[in-house]
Amino acid sequence: MSGARMSTLAHLRGAIGRLEAGATRQHDDVNRIALGHGGADAMLKGGLARGALHEVFASEGRHAASATGFIAGLAWRSARRRPVMWVRQDFVGLETGPVSMNGLAQLGLDPRLIVTVAAADIDMALRVTADALACDALGAVVLDVWGGARQFDLVASRKLTLTAQTSGVTCLVLRSAAEPAVSTAETRWVIRAAPSPPGSVWSVWGDPVFDAELVRNRHGQTGQWIMEWKCDECLFREPAAHPQPAAAAPADRSYQAPVATLRRRAG
Repeated sequence: MSGARMSTLAHLRGAIGRLEAGATRQHDDVNRIALGHGGADAMLKGGLARGALHEVFASEGRHAASATGFIAGLAWRSARRRPVMWVRQDFVGLETGPVSMNGLAQLGLDPRLIVTVAAADIDMALRVTADALACDALGAVVLDVWGGARQFDLVASRKLTLTAQTSGVTCLVLRSAAEPAVSTAETRWVIRAAPSPPGSVWSVWGDPVFDAELVRNRHGQTGQWIMEWKCDECLFREPAAHPQPAAAAPADRSYQAPVATLRRRAG
């Protein structure tokens, strides 16, 4: 083969390679949803993978509410204004109470797009979740499980993963009072509560803040970040510094209460 033909063949191969690489990057961008937090999105190579299974664990029972708020944010970001189905094992409601629509609304979510399903046991919860994931009209499905739940094993997680990949619906599994086990999860998060920054002068409450640790990432590294959920924008951000400086305590002397002075009445 002549040198000219070899050069032309190499050029065509390079062009095809660049086109395939560009198509792959575009495909990845379509199938990932940015969380809004720069550090986390960079570690996730653009954001959370859609049509996959992700696990969120509360590090302790007292952090269950924070884990619930965090997974609600993930579900809302993944759903892209499509309905979210929240499947709960009945026992979860006995331990933590029902999912509050008012609370989700305060997070910026639209309760009209959230459907809650109460399952009698973990077996029914798994069946309902699998059926919901097969419906591509949904944006995300949350499976809320309490305790060890031995039925949620590698086989069950693989079934949910395959169904999510087929439909493109994201599956988010919330685990409270449980320890991580082998699964097909794309990512696994451990969530703790973090102090919220002070709100504005007309607001008592600040935006919720999470200590989010990414302990499993199938296609990248792991990390840990402080992530603030911006209720108005419905995305995660790095917490901003307090805009007003706080007064420092005196370093050279202890605090002394003012002494009231007595005045003698004239007359």
